[in-house]
Amino acid sequence: MNKTLLSTALVAVMAATAFAPTAQAAGGTINISGKVLTDTCVVSVNGGSTVVLPTVMSSSLTTVGSVAGATAFTVGLTGCDTNTTSATMAFTGSNINATTGNLNNTAASGSNVQVQLLNGASVINTNNNTNAPVIAVATGTGSASLKAQYIAATAAATAGLVSTTVNFTLSYL
Repeated sequence: MNKTLLSTALVAVMAATAFAPTAQAAGGTINISGKVLTDTCVVSVNGGSTVVLPTVMSSSLTTVGSVAGATAFTVGLTGCDTNTTSATMAFTGSNINATTGNLNNTAASGSNVQVQLLNGASVINTNNNTNAPVIAVATGTGSASLKAQYIAATAAATAGLVSTTVNFTLSYL
């Protein structure tokens, strides 16, 4: 008898729960849009791929953080899909100094300098891409004006060669 009473009570509770009013959240709409581009842009750095810094005297780089030899260069984009509106630069490579975000000198007879990139007056940290340029693109073309300069890394600069490289990728919008 207790089993029958327990079973009847359980069925009654389940039936009451099934027919109880439930709270409903308001619905919504998800709008999705996108863009499919035909291809990437043709990229050039100063019409090629090399930036040549001027020769400077070590006396212009006597204290840590002193800079010299600022040299302007242009990253140009042509042949972009006409639906492209911008391209964001991101830097990568093994020559990026993890602490400063500058580019380490890889020349065999190095001179205790790094190379620093600038976007306008703002230093680009190539390690985390702070101040990396976003290139405006219109009618298939765009460009960014950047600078490269020597910077005394950890002590006064000494005479020597300077060489470095950095890779970059572009994300198109």
